[in-house]
Amino acid sequence: MKRKFALLLSAAFLLMCAPAAKRMCAFAAAEARGECVVEVSSKRFLHEKNADARLPMASTTKILTAILIIEDCDLGESVTVPGIAEGTEGSSVYLKTGDTYTVRDLLYGLMLRSGNDCAVTLAVHHSGSVEAFAAEMTERANAMGAEHSNFANPHGLPDDSHYTTARDLALVSAYAMEDPVFAEIVSCKYYAPMGWYNKNKMLTRYEGACGIKTGFTTAAGRCLVTSAERAGMKLVSVVLNCPETYERTEELLDECFGQYRMIPIVDPSADFDGFALKRAFSYPLKKTELRALRFRTELFDPLPETVGDLAGTLEIYLENSLLFSENLYIMEK
Repeated sequence: MKRKFALLLSAAFLLMCAPAAKRMCAFAAAEARGECVVEVSSKRFLHEKNADARLPMASTTKILTAILIIEDCDLGESVTVPGIAEGTEGSSVYLKTGDTYTVRDLLYGLMLRSGNDCAVTLAVHHSGSVEAFAAEMTERANAMGAEHSNFANPHGLPDDSHYTTARDLALVSAYAMEDPVFAEIVSCKYYAPMGWYNKNKMLTRYEGACGIKTGFTTAAGRCLVTSAERAGMKLVSVVLNCPETYERTEELLDECFGQYRMIPIVDPSADFDGFALKRAFSYPLKKTELRALRFRTELFDPLPETVGDLAGTLEIYLENSLLFSENLYIMEK
């Protein structure tokens, strides 16, 4: 048994007509070797160019390092700096062998100051060795959808077997930004307990910016992952090997915020012809895409009569792509 019903999308049209904040750029910034923009909750890619090119990613590696530590470790636990961490090449917070810090302190040193010594200390704390932690990074990244990446270390120093793609890094970053502890750390401009300022200039130069990580090595070039939120839509931009990371990121975010809005399509409190859903659904759409939404219901025959009983399913498509599928339940009359 099939039944059709209509949804009112007038509110969506009003949202699409809302003005977007715009900045005027006199010159276009140079493009990155790999770049993309993804909406965090839906994982929809709003822009991509060479997004699947395999590239080194420098210290943006630490995004994955941080989320693994946050998920697996007690942030209040004390950690003793191992000898292997002291004097780690590249950016550093100058940890000394035998000193103790909390996991939380080391995470702030990792993400605000890009401490390679923090990365090694956290990796050894988590897995017992850098090598074991790197293997865990690759496995966990794959589980996040980053299937074309390989990690050889927790900090991003050059290694031929250490690489990602803009798409993979965007998926890892979107996943991380949904964790409130991670989001709090990468949005922090100044960590008072250690006197550390955040190196990420996007936090002060772009409206709505809320993280996440810079990176640079000679091999990787300039890299930047940025998250910004406006009008209820949170985006993550990735640029790898980009000579003008901040300028190009601003262009990409402006373009996507200008073209897309986060549209509430399903409200669980709404009456769908006598049926109810248990979760809301919103999706980033262009104004022209609203006409391409299709709704399909499959209802049981015969229908149950008890309030709360499963009655069928609702599917929402954008043209031929399935966006949403959820059970329908008998609603109280």
